[in-house]
Amino acid sequence: MALFDAFRRKTKPEPKVFKRAYAAANPGRLFADFKASERSADSELSPVLKTIRSRSRDLVRNNSYAKRYMSLLKTNVIGGKGFGLQVKALDTVGNLDVTGNSAVEQAFIQWGRAGNPTVDGKLSWVDAQKLALETIARDGEVFVVKHRGASFKDSFAIEFIEADQVDETKNEKLSNGNEIRMGVELNKFKKPIAYHFKTYHPGDYDFATMSVSPKTLRIPAERVLHIYIQLRAGQTRGEPWMSPAMAGLKQLGAYIEAALVAARVGASKMGFFTSAGGDGFVPDDLDNQVPIMDAEPGSFHQLPTGVSFSAFDPQNPNNEFESFHKSVLKSIASALGISYTSLSNDLEATSYSSIRQGALEERDFYRDTQQFMVDHFLRPIYESWLESSMEMNSFGISINKYTKFSMAAEFRGKSWSWIDPLKEMNASVIGLRNGILSIQDVASQYGKDAEELMSQISRDRELAKQFDVKYALEPYGAQMMAVPPDVASNIAESNVEEALNGDTSNNNVGEENSSPDAEDQGIQSPDKLLNGAQIASIIQVVTSYTQGVLSHESAMEILLVGFGMDSDKAEKILGS
Repeated sequence: MALFDAFRRKTKPEPKVFKRAYAAANPGRLFADFKASERSADSELSPVLKTIRSRSRDLVRNNSYAKRYMSLLKTNVIGGKGFGLQVKALDTVGNLDVTGNSAVEQAFIQWGRAGNPTVDGKLSWVDAQKLALETIARDGEVFVVKHRGASFKDSFAIEFIEADQVDETKNEKLSNGNEIRMGVELNKFKKPIAYHFKTYHPGDYDFATMSVSPKTLRIPAERVLHIYIQLRAGQTRGEPWMSPAMAGLKQLGAYIEAALVAARVGASKMGFFTSAGGDGFVPDDLDNQVPIMDAEPGSFHQLPTGVSFSAFDPQNPNNEFESFHKSVLKSIASALGISYTSLSNDLEATSYSSIRQGALEERDFYRDTQQFMVDHFLRPIYESWLESSMEMNSFGISINKYTKFSMAAEFRGKSWSWIDPLKEMNASVIGLRNGILSIQDVASQYGKDAEELMSQISRDRELAKQFDVKYALEPYGAQMMAVPPDVASNIAESNVEEALNGDTSNNNVGEENSSPDAEDQGIQSPDKLLNGAQIASIIQVVTSYTQGVLSHESAMEILLVGFGMDSDKAEKILGS
């Protein structure tokens, strides 16, 4: 049989069926319109960058939610006063160089006054910060050129140049091995070497200010800050932050406009007169040869025989408008990185917990943006200004100390007030008492520095002495740090119970335990006052002392005189 087996037709094995490992790669009909690109970041961005940038600017001009987004960014990242400079340089013995730090800070404040920071003399340092942030968010990038010259304050100023002047269509290989990509000259490691700026804005159509000059001007990268968020490796230019939300913003704006028009038409309650022969109606006027009748509120008209009225009553906006509008806006808010509540100003049906959670997540986004601004805009500008001003000897510190004062600079951005300040403050106090938080940690929550805070408190004390004003509050607790009311009450009850019940000599009530001297003075013995009301009063005194409302001397006086206690027991009750 084995001989004939060699001539038998062998059946082909059935091909193995492989199950797709990733559903996201399914090529079926449901995914037919899910087209993906395998191009590089620059290849995807180059042909569409100009269009995206123009649409982003249009939305900021004409869309209320896009305008709101820009306003939220500037308010929460920059704030009204902008970033504050704190220099923490140390002297030779390791203490803060108060004189030198103050000199640098004051000189930087003077440079930041309106008219000094920019070459056109129009902006203050705070204005420049806001312009930089809005340009980055709206256009996706900002170009800042650093200038040196005797005509500028401290021989230093900056110039903002819009992204349109860096031609994204300029791409070429250079003989030295460098490459120009979208107007940015790169070396073999893709590091920017220079920027090729147009000498005029290509969209400046309305003004005859274009002089005869070279089409582009090459500026070395050392003089240029090109600020953008790099989303992919090898990305040369930045994309507008609103890119993922642009389609939704545009469509939602058109939907709202259509709903408004429909509501206006619906409120007009128009209609048509119809008749079998198409005549019999006597109009009030003609509109493009069409007979019309004007109706006044509260008036009725008798129609001719054979004429009937057909009302035109569009039912818009309907009950679905609000829920649909809210759903789309939530998606837009997620794409922008902020909360729906902030973007929409809708506080309906919100609780303290939900608002607080949303605020905390949103503030993390703002803090990240603040750090981005510090790293890519504020610190580079500060270091360039410091170098220039020291070379000019603007504030009496020589250039050989540049590293000392440049490395010690810190920038503090805007802080935020809490939804329930009392709860947050009490939480900070508990953290301080337990050693979890430092004074610097708490001060930074309010946009302050510990050194600055203590200096201000010291000045407040001196000012109070100057005007002979009693300083009612003692920061950080001269006797004991302030605690929340519930914690203070627990401490007070524990101290009172231990002091009044822990001493067995006071547990026997009788004539032998009374104090003749106290009774002679009209003061009852403490043992005769141990009713519920009196103990509650003592607890209230201790609570007020623990919270810092009463000083140690005042609390002792109340316990000694008001309750007839001896000093040892009063000290024990106060926890001293």
